[in-house]
Amino acid sequence: MTQETAIRNTLPESLSHVVLARLDALEDPELNQGLVSANIVRSLGLDGRCLQIGLAYPYPCQSQYRDRVMSITQAMADIEAIDEVECEVGLAIPAITAGSVAALPTIRNVIAVGSGKGGVGKSTTAVNLALALAAEGARVGVLDADIYGPSIPIMLGCSDFEPSSVDGKTMEPAFAHGVAASSMGFMVTEGNAAVWRGPMAAGALVQLVNETRWPELDYLVIDMPPGTGDIQLTLSQKIPVSGAVIVTTPQEIATADARKGITMFNKVNIPVLGIVENMSYHICHNCGSKEHPFGSGGGLATAKRYNVPLLGELPLDLSVREHVDGGNPSVVAEPEGAIAEAYRAIARKTAAALVTRSEPQSLAIEITTD
Repeated sequence: MTQETAIRNTLPESLSHVVLARLDALEDPELNQGLVSANIVRSLGLDGRCLQIGLAYPYPCQSQYRDRVMSITQAMADIEAIDEVECEVGLAIPAITAGSVAALPTIRNVIAVGSGKGGVGKSTTAVNLALALAAEGARVGVLDADIYGPSIPIMLGCSDFEPSSVDGKTMEPAFAHGVAASSMGFMVTEGNAAVWRGPMAAGALVQLVNETRWPELDYLVIDMPPGTGDIQLTLSQKIPVSGAVIVTTPQEIATADARKGITMFNKVNIPVLGIVENMSYHICHNCGSKEHPFGSGGGLATAKRYNVPLLGELPLDLSVREHVDGGNPSVVAEPEGAIAEAYRAIARKTAAALVTRSEPQSLAIEITTD
């Protein structure tokens, strides 16, 4: 997964052996490795009878810290030399590249969210994924690459943003709900469509990525245009995409197009991190039964066929549409709700898959603590 990192360890040798064995017996739920094998344990120390453990996760999972620290504490409970356990938990997100495109100066990872066809909820998934990564502790930006139908400004509630430049060379991004955003929609007035041929549109988007003055970001989420044409191929080859997420619905016509999207990313050597099945089911408000209006199992079948993870199944729910239409997506509108939790789970799985399915360029130097 990553190169091994030396653990700063000041424990007595006999105690160290026991503690490390128990920590490695605790398997990270997303990386499917023990905490030591996954390089999450970074330091061990003893202050009197207090065991001090430093943890650094390579993917954002802030909402899980409490439960994971409790599991560690319980695992050490019967060790005679220890009365108390203190854990310092932070992030050490690696910068990952796929292919030969030079990395963007302030961006560690680029995640493309694509679909083989329109109408499957790709943009809604992309914006909620970005917000969920931020909710889990990461620094996140989102790029609206759907040049013919930019919707991210509306979804983030910043459609009235007017781009400006501090240095006369780069454009300042918008900031909404804690994420940075850039979109062609900020430069195309309402009601005026961008009438460009494929190569022109692709060139404009590459320029938009490179000339936005992005802050330091752990992840830039790109809402790709639907399909597998000129724009998608150019973006894949000109932007240092670390990995891709494919959005589909369960029905056969959507999964058939999703397979084309997977094939496209495979051809340009971009790891497919997994599949998100949107509009997977509907919960009847009257009787509570679970219905599958678009069929079932299409996303899972596609994931198995291409040996990629099924990152999650999202419901067909009126509130999801209402929230993005109002510029307040589900992750921020109802942060404790079931839909927001589903997006956060997808965010954790996506970021973890980026680590496990790719070769890191380098381990992160920066460790941010909670």
